Amino acid sequence: MRTLFPAVIFFVLLLTGCEKSSETSTLLDDDTQAWWETTTELSSDEMEGRDTGSPGYARAADVVAKRFAAAGLQPLGDQGSWFQDVAMEETEITQASITVGGRELKFLHDIYASPGSVTESIEAPIVYCGYCDSTSITKVKDKLVMCHGTRREGLPSDADRAKILTEAGALGMILIADPGFTVEPPRWPFAYSRSVRLAGSTSTPTPALLNFRLNADALTKVIEGSGQNAKELIDLGSQGKPLPSFELPDSFKASFTTSQRTLNSLNIIGLLPGTDPALADQAIVLTAHLDGYGYGEPVDGDSLYNGTLDDAAYVALLIQLAERLGGTGYKRPLIFAIVTGEEKGLLGTRHLIQNLPVPLESIAANINLDQLRPLFPLELLTVHALDETTLGDDAASVAASMQIKVQNDPEPERGLIRRSDHWVFIQAGIPAINFVFGFEPGSESERIYREWYRVGYHTPKDDLVQKMDWVAAAKFNQFFYGLVEKVADGAEAPAWKPESKLKPEKP
Repeated sequence: MRTLFPAVIFFVLLLTGCEKSSETSTLLDDDTQAWWETTTELSSDEMEGRDTGSPGYARAADVVAKRFAAAGLQPLGDQGSWFQDVAMEETEITQASITVGGRELKFLHDIYASPGSVTESIEAPIVYCGYCDSTSITKVKDKLVMCHGTRREGLPSDADRAKILTEAGALGMILIADPGFTVEPPRWPFAYSRSVRLAGSTSTPTPALLNFRLNADALTKVIEGSGQNAKELIDLGSQGKPLPSFELPDSFKASFTTSQRTLNSLNIIGLLPGTDPALADQAIVLTAHLDGYGYGEPVDGDSLYNGTLDDAAYVALLIQLAERLGGTGYKRPLIFAIVTGEEKGLLGTRHLIQNLPVPLESIAANINLDQLRPLFPLELLTVHALDETTLGDDAASVAASMQIKVQNDPEPERGLIRRSDHWVFIQAGIPAINFVFGFEPGSESERIYREWYRVGYHTPKDDLVQKMDWVAAAKFNQFFYGLVEKVADGAEAPAWKPESKLKPEKP
């Protein structure tokens, strides 16, 4: 097995943070420096945030393909190319004017609208119905209903609310984004309002409900004149305490302009053949998503969402692994799949699974790289699907050799396991795994993690000047190299555990 984490790294990585990528050259070992240089190229302003189907994305995809070719991989895309073309259809709200009683709600800052649900013009009365459970819904027919969007156990989910309101004949739902959900607090503004789907997919029927999301800070403007106190309502809702129901004195008025377009974006797929012909039908697929948000609503004057950690850095890590191997494979084949459209609904991976360049039964496992934030020491690793397959055992073994503890997701209410590309493989019956940097509750690491999700996640602040923990970044990279080797050279192919709740049902 290759050395997992050379001790020399701890001597040269004397600092755990820096403000500019150009400062890293004196801090990093050669492997980590090369990884960060690739990250810098992929998430530079020249790539324009790599929005799905954009020219910047195409430039970044070309970089990935050329690096894969130079590293000795074989193209596994369409017609012998590196690329798999993914056709999509997009609907975007390009203009919105929204008022309540003549008071403006700033689109994307105060309120968000789902582009697939709105009509050109809307005017309707509003009723506030607390959590919008079945006991609080009365006289809502043809009205917009405000609901506090808590995720507390025992209270309705978003899907529950939508079902209840649809059955009650409501016109739509205005969901108050709950600031009490502190494990992943609401982020404002939204970058834009777009819905994207795979071209040719079964058309989704027009939603029965208009769908809006309200910034809690804007509630005062909405309920003005109702006699209710917005701060008290938000505080009660954040704690899951009983909420009232009441009619609002003013109507909601809005007009929208939407646009539709078709677009094409690229998966980049390369193959490193295995060395054991008997294991040729046990490929390990390594995934990371190249797409980001591109240009969007400005935050502190910056409108470019570079997506450095989400997920340019881990596309760069797959490139780095390919170059380390230099065309020399493990016993099992490795398929390097850099996918598009993850931020638009895991679309690139859904297309990949529907159009695999190899038979589905010849894929033994997926190791996915996303949701990784090397911003604090790596002492604990959350492993998605840890107990579901033997991949979890392999990850735990490699982690233990590096003095890293592993855990199941301590915050399943966030649904992180379903929010990245490994989930599509799991749905297809393929053992898959994904990782998140973990922390002890109440620690400085938790504070840093929460702050990043508050101000960095899906914002322009996820860029090359954010403060990194270089020891943690290098340590995870070495963990990943070790895990790939253990899985690809293992005596047995990855397998579902008998007690798994995610394993495919037998026909």
